[in-house]
Amino acid sequence: MRISDYFPVWNQLTLQQQDLLEQSAVYSSASKGEVLHNGSTDCLGLLLLCSGQLRGYILSEEGREITLYRLFERDMCLFSASCMLQSIQFDIQIQVEKDATFWIIPPDVYKLLMEQSAAVANFTNQIMSTRFSEVMWLMEQVMWKSFDKRLADFLLQESVLEGTTHLELTHEKIANHMGTAREVVTRMLRYFQQEGLVSLSRGAVDLLDEPGLRNLSRK
Repeated sequence: MRISDYFPVWNQLTLQQQDLLEQSAVYSSASKGEVLHNGSTDCLGLLLLCSGQLRGYILSEEGREITLYRLFERDMCLFSASCMLQSIQFDIQIQVEKDATFWIIPPDVYKLLMEQSAAVANFTNQIMSTRFSEVMWLMEQVMWKSFDKRLADFLLQESVLEGTTHLELTHEKIANHMGTAREVVTRMLRYFQQEGLVSLSRGAVDLLDEPGLRNLSRK
């Protein structure tokens, strides 16, 4: 496993820069549920995901969570190096959703690469732009879309991610993703069940009528 196989602009680095990255990056792994980064006081380094799945979320003072974005194979997480991003004024947590392997790039090394390489700087700007777009999309959903539509859309997205209509999700976990209370999720899922859209069991949701959920999410 070499970082050269995963770093997006590897071929645009000089030999010296490639050598620096190879010598400084650390290959690591983490299990489902583990929190890799815990807000602005934590500066783990940049995460370059090799396998698995991570999520970035924010936590309110009352302990309520909302997922901002997901990270998949070959995605890079800048927010785990918060000490390098002084302009970021909110705390983002990074949690493992599926057992993951990744490279950790020290913040000072990546900052040096950004200063030396236009390709790295441009790539970093692209990542920041993508994350900003994802957060803006989420804000629009929360502000303007009713919860039944948001929940239907969430269930459909989860089904695509997992490749199955059987979703092993607790009501609490759904609430954490969507930034709401568990009771709100439970009431809406029970309504979906009454309408024949889903079937509920302990710790799981089965999608019975995907076209119906899709129509609901688009109304």
